[in-house]
Amino acid sequence: MPKFLLMVNHDGGVFEEPMDQWEPGDIAAHFNYYEVLTKELTESGEMVQFMALADPRLTKIVRSDGSAAPVVTDGPFPESKEVLAGFNVFDVESEARALEIAARISAVPGPGRVPTQQPVEVRQVMSDDSQGDL
Repeated sequence: MPKFLLMVNHDGGVFEEPMDQWEPGDIAAHFNYYEVLTKELTESGEMVQFMALADPRLTKIVRSDGSAAPVVTDGPFPESKEVLAGFNVFDVESEARALEIAARISAVPGPGRVPTQQPVEVRQVMSDDSQGDL
């Protein structure tokens, strides 16, 4: 079965206010939605890995030539620092199933329990049998 990486964007979808400005009940509903969805997809055997990422301000860039001490900076950043909030890896029957799961992730509730419509990027993970798809 193909594996897909689903990357959840850090932007609030249809909401501009950051989560720390939401009502406590809305925050709880947001995380409860993820908890229920994660349990379902783990029990089905489709979820391989889930990771939420820390605040983007904590990001570092590392560059190394392999011999000198690495250079660690807090910028400039590629766009992923600004947008990537977390990621999931799923082992599913098809791309259509990965897109279906991405739609459910995008519908996570925000303020007023309204779906956030956060963008979710879907990308197939390369495997030995998919190298011809480069």
